Amino acid sequence: MSASWPRPERPTDMATRVAGLSPGQRQQLEAAARAIRDGALAPAQQMLGAVLAGAPEHPEALRMLGILHTRARQYDAAREVLGAVLRQWPDDPLALTDLGNAEQAAGDVEAALAHWRQVCALAPDYPMGWFNLGRNLQVLGYTEPAVEALERACSLEATLLPAHVLLGDALVHLGRFGEADQRYRAALALHPSCGDAWRGLANIKTQPLSDDDRARLAAMLERTDVAEPDRIAMGFALGKANEDQGRYEEAFAALGDANARQRRLAPWQAGGFHAFVESVVAAGAKLPAPVDSVQGKEAIFIVGLPRSGSTLFEQILAAHPMVEGASELPDLGEVLVEESSRRGQPFPRWVPSATAQDWQRLGQRYLERTARWRRQRPRFTDKLPENWLYAGVLGAMLPGARIVDVRRDALEAGWSCFKQQFYRLPHFACTLTDIAAYVRDYEAALDRWQATAPERIRTQRYEALLADPEGEIRALLDFCGLPFDAACLDFHRAMRAIRTPSAAQVRQPLNRDTARAGHYGRLLDPLRLGLGRPLA
Repeated sequence: MSASWPRPERPTDMATRVAGLSPGQRQQLEAAARAIRDGALAPAQQMLGAVLAGAPEHPEALRMLGILHTRARQYDAAREVLGAVLRQWPDDPLALTDLGNAEQAAGDVEAALAHWRQVCALAPDYPMGWFNLGRNLQVLGYTEPAVEALERACSLEATLLPAHVLLGDALVHLGRFGEADQRYRAALALHPSCGDAWRGLANIKTQPLSDDDRARLAAMLERTDVAEPDRIAMGFALGKANEDQGRYEEAFAALGDANARQRRLAPWQAGGFHAFVESVVAAGAKLPAPVDSVQGKEAIFIVGLPRSGSTLFEQILAAHPMVEGASELPDLGEVLVEESSRRGQPFPRWVPSATAQDWQRLGQRYLERTARWRRQRPRFTDKLPENWLYAGVLGAMLPGARIVDVRRDALEAGWSCFKQQFYRLPHFACTLTDIAAYVRDYEAALDRWQATAPERIRTQRYEALLADPEGEIRALLDFCGLPFDAACLDFHRAMRAIRTPSAAQVRQPLNRDTARAGHYGRLLDPLRLGLGRPLA
């Protein structure tokens, strides 16, 4: 252990953590932290190297290097560097937190949770420790313990704004909408223009925003001192408030402004995406026969356009005693990113050279990463909508999996996408013409794959469910290889966390009055034109 860098007396106080560094080294360390935050990893590496050259083995600089390795997907290097920090500063809560982040990114969820829980045990009065534990439990789908951790964070620091917002989100996912409303409004009491709190209130779809809410939103959006992310989120909330009150032209104007601002942050390239989809379809045209034709039989993928009813169909399946509803999992895409990194080629360029054994290995990797969703029940759903892009290659990777392609009337679904703020940018939903282009690409690819593999892929119509609930549910269960269970008919009674904007809606019985596009008349003609529909 180096005697040069004594353990800080207050390990969560940054000033004590950088003791022993010169002012210039501290400035470089702060600049490196900002560069990591902004994704500028190469400059951050250079700055950290300069700090460590003058202060070899300084634990705080090493901790920052561990964070950089995690961001660069160099998980073994991150573990090694963070382990070196902990050998100098045993039980350091910040290093343990970052080690947990590295383990989670590497796919070892249990190790990550153990580190985060250890932080709370070592520093029980540290609100950020509880917040971090709660945030990660929420991301991993452990919603009830996430609520407990976030409540602890709020009690330790009542002004911790993100904790109130995230606690509101977790309560929504559990169906505790009244308590969630209180948490969001507690956040607004701290920061009246908190976009995330307004976003949370607006996402309780079954609960309208009040006229007072609408007036407050409109007034704040007139101000010039509102941060752009907050302004965007409040614009979406104002759109919902106006629609709730039948102010359709005002709703369209608010949503149009919010989407335009969102798009300026990172414009969607419809032409580039079309070319990508074409390359995915072409690359997967000739896949090797699978080594194990039933590998992946545990998984049910629910894919399609967002806001098409995918959460509803997951809720129906999750009401079955053999199925765990896992919500939107990132694992499939991350497994393919790992393989792309290993090969030094982006997906799908390497697909034609992948052997049957490669696909079997990748399928096994996905099943390893998702094993926790099969501890209580043998089957599970993966409801990430954009996984439709991988429906073709899943025939080689997880040939036993079933894929449910959920489709709702494209005009209604497209308009619903325009009303919803999506945080992953760039996103297709910021203009009506981009939405139409995305729908065309998605439907063309899925139609092709479904025609060649109807035993793996089912096109499930939302409107068909409304017309014949029991018949469609029976057919869906049969496609998934599940025996009929009457609990699926009462899906809204299923007690589970639902981590999507539809959390409130799917806890209600089927509602046949979901059409909204007709209220907007000619305002939606760009979407109609792109979809090949008659103009209003």
